[in-house]
Amino acid sequence: MTSLAYTTSETYSNHVNRLIEVYENAINAISTNSCGPISHIESVLIHSGRAGHYFGDDRSIPFQAYGHFSHWLPVNQPDQFLHIRAGEKPTYFQIIPSDFWYEQSIDLPDWCAEQFQLVTLTAANQLPRHLQGKGIAYLGEQPGLGDSLGISADMLNPQPLLHYLDFNRAYKNEYELEQLRAANKLAVTGHSAARECFLKGGNEFQIHMAYLSACEILENECPYTNIVALDDKSAILHYQHKRRGSGADSRVLLIDAGCRVNGYGSDVTRTSVRPNVNSLFQQLLIKMEQLEKDLVGLVKPRMDYTELHSYTLRTIAELLVDLEICSSNATELLEREIPQLFMPHGVGHLLGVQVHDVGGHQADQNGAILPPPAHSPALRNTRELRESMVFTIEPGFYFIPLLLEPERNGSRAELFNWSLIDELYSCGGIRVEDNICVTNTGAENLTRQFEVGS
Repeated sequence: MTSLAYTTSETYSNHVNRLIEVYENAINAISTNSCGPISHIESVLIHSGRAGHYFGDDRSIPFQAYGHFSHWLPVNQPDQFLHIRAGEKPTYFQIIPSDFWYEQSIDLPDWCAEQFQLVTLTAANQLPRHLQGKGIAYLGEQPGLGDSLGISADMLNPQPLLHYLDFNRAYKNEYELEQLRAANKLAVTGHSAARECFLKGGNEFQIHMAYLSACEILENECPYTNIVALDDKSAILHYQHKRRGSGADSRVLLIDAGCRVNGYGSDVTRTSVRPNVNSLFQQLLIKMEQLEKDLVGLVKPRMDYTELHSYTLRTIAELLVDLEICSSNATELLEREIPQLFMPHGVGHLLGVQVHDVGGHQADQNGAILPPPAHSPALRNTRELRESMVFTIEPGFYFIPLLLEPERNGSRAELFNWSLIDELYSCGGIRVEDNICVTNTGAENLTRQFEVGS
């Protein structure tokens, strides 16, 4: 996990103080509104998670700390614990086993360590002697561990607490924005190297390695599995391979790749083409890049995120008609849900210590849900936009045989220009993605500010 040299004690201190305030408010709100046993929360114990192993093997699965733990501490290590009690300095229980097989030391920068009471233990079973009082809520992936520590069943991942914390994680403070900007800056460097490799004839594996090398990161340090897709594979939304065959004749590159800094991830997608690409596909790429910029320009406080998705579908409908990929008019295409065949995913999602960050469908901190519209079930964010909220904007346009071919003999077949679609299948698809923070007047593009010429 990349660490930031310029992070200051002041911004991180403000971050921790803000989290203390959020947790205290959560406990007070639950105590005030609850009539059940959950009302007696006095403190919160957050578990980073436990190292896993592949089935039938002693090889460890790459570890990723639980989001609510990463929200506090830039420590990506298993079996770490943070204890938050109102009126006290948070305690970080640093578990360092006596183990000569693996490196066990955990180095905390001074700006981080000074915000916590540090207690070093060799095993989690030593925790009970340090946990005083009742009313401890456990947050983490191992409720059985919480039970073994003497925490009551109703206090293992209590939903009212999680609803409150998930909802409020969407709002970022200056420390968090520092990390997100740095993660975007790194990603932009990687994307530039990837594009250069593609234009020189690199294959998917070589492009992937060019990205990692430019960012100076290991593959398991990425916030998600990089998508590096050439030609028709770019129409596979979460394409998972890195082909090593020749890339000399490829015409389209779609790369969706980010970086992580102090636990915070960027999520950036760029589509590039070579001069010999289909001319209509090149036109489509130009128009999709403009659509993405237009969407960023629409962002403002108090608007409904679903408006961005609706605008995207409308624009795609217009492009389908203008480029003669479909006939009729944009209104009919929208009514018959044709744009969703070319962009089956949502236009973006919340972003932070998780790539698809939590709380995207929450209406409030009590857990009420705002479901996505029936015509776009894959939309991950339905929130009203507020200042300091961070999310992605990622319109896409794909030629996906699995979605389009069933239409060839269906009731909507007459709407499609099948000869043109057949021609464009080999180009795959387009996605353009930036990371956005809502300001008091509009939006800060956390990605393009680091791109030359953007």
